[in-house]
Amino acid sequence: MNISHDNGFRLTGWHMLAIMFGFFGVIITVNFSMAILASKSWTGLVVKNSYVASQQLNEELEAAKLQKEAGWHTEISFSEGLLSVDVYGREGTAIELDNAKLFVGRPTFEQEDRELPLARIQHGRYEADIKLAPGDWAIRLEGRIEGQPYRRDARLFVGSDAQGTAR
Repeated sequence: MNISHDNGFRLTGWHMLAIMFGFFGVIITVNFSMAILASKSWTGLVVKNSYVASQQLNEELEAAKLQKEAGWHTEISFSEGLLSVDVYGREGTAIELDNAKLFVGRPTFEQEDRELPLARIQHGRYEADIKLAPGDWAIRLEGRIEGQPYRRDARLFVGSDAQGTAR
């Protein structure tokens, strides 16, 4: 018994070439798509100039040590379009923050980074009007207290209720 099925199809070099172009075409298309999506989000940079940042590291560490010894701390909260910053000393009394600057952005998406003007509401309390979508936000507060540099880096999670507290 001879069973032979010949449907007339033969795999030729042209067929193999078409298969290879199709296979590698899909791979290249996916790679370009991923590269374009990646370039529109986080650049991967933590600082703009790492050489300059490395030279300032010792100064920043010394400032952080002095800040910790002084007992300065802040409470940052967000509620319905208003970002509030309260600055306290060791005993919990409100203290003044000079030259206050507030930077807000997504942790891995620098297109939404911005500097906000802080309005002094009362001694040790500052506020800024801002619209924040739900999700994680990176907050950096900079200024001077009694002539010494002050910096606070925090994460703020804004819930669907448009409220959040920095941690």
